[in-house]
Amino acid sequence: MSLGKRLIFVLWPSFIVAGIAEGIFFTLFDPMDLRLFDAPIEWGRTAVYSLGFFVFWLFGASSSALTCFFQRTATEINHPESNSAPRPPGTANNQHGAH
Repeated sequence: MSLGKRLIFVLWPSFIVAGIAEGIFFTLFDPMDLRLFDAPIEWGRTAVYSLGFFVFWLFGASSSALTCFFQRTATEINHPESNSAPRPPGTANNQHGAH
């Protein structure tokens, strides 16, 4: 699978989840009432909304990326379909080595 498809599989669902999470979170909490290390946040509402969205997107993307990583089979992990150089004779997993 191409890198572009993998990025879409990770970033698009996490983008949607971030939008939903931000809507729910900021429906329940006013950005001006939030505190960081017991100090009020002095940023504007738009900055807090933006930062919140990107944090939720980061968490969603991490979750999606881990899902894609863990769904690979043992064959995909141990025998990737790549154009790597063949192993020298006598090394482990050599397809063309001496018997």
